[in-house]
Amino acid sequence: MYRSRIDLPDNTRKAMISALNARLADALALRMMLKQAHWNVKGANFIALHEMFDQMHTRVSGFVDEIAERAVTLGGVVDGTPAAANNSKLEAYPPTITAQEEHLKALADRVAAFGKLVREGIDAADEAGDKDTADLFTAVSRQMDMDLWFLEAHLQ
Repeated sequence: MYRSRIDLPDNTRKAMISALNARLADALALRMMLKQAHWNVKGANFIALHEMFDQMHTRVSGFVDEIAERAVTLGGVVDGTPAAANNSKLEAYPPTITAQEEHLKALADRVAAFGKLVREGIDAADEAGDKDTADLFTAVSRQMDMDLWFLEAHLQ
């Protein structure tokens, strides 16, 4: 961890860098899953889902950058290599599915799981006294809840 004039204690910064790196791995994995669905979805609602998955991918890509930059801002080093996604706590995505309902269910499960992990990060950041990281995770959580709603609406 490099030195910084940020007025958070070193132990807080270290804990938040670790939490941010963990969620970065999840966001990297989710981003790839969204592209997998975008490229392979088939069905009567193809174009709507193809475009929705791409929009979700764009939003998650933005969060990838924000999460990584927050960790570096706190003095950390981030792992943004392709292998980093292997550290994700999200369940692996089935690589051979094509049916729209299977993609919707698979993505809904993983977006919900990511939202839960991010909410745990909000609590950890609050307890550590890092309101900025809590705020970042809150924005991610709010968007993941909305994206989950979009996915679930197609399943009803």
